[in-house]
Amino acid sequence: MLALFQTIDLALNLYTWILIGSAIFSWLYAFNVINSSNQFVNSVGMFLYNVTEPVLRPIRRVLPNLGGIDISPIILLLIIFFIRSFMWNTIVPMVLR
Repeated sequence: MLALFQTIDLALNLYTWILIGSAIFSWLYAFNVINSSNQFVNSVGMFLYNVTEPVLRPIRRVLPNLGGIDISPIILLLIIFFIRSFMWNTIVPMVLR
């Protein structure tokens, strides 16, 4: 049972890094730091967008319009942190009794 919780924790940790990478990539793309016509850059950007957008879209619908500031990745990181903390501090001790 512990292996299941460790696998879930690893998946959430990996998704956290993908989310951070997506945010950094979007900043680099917005400020023309990276070459948007490069096929590799475009494929990395599409991968990050396709992996993060289905989770971020519902959060963006709920949040108020803040102009050009998108705080949905921060909200999602807080949700992931809460889930990981809740899992390790509440669920795992109850299951392992």
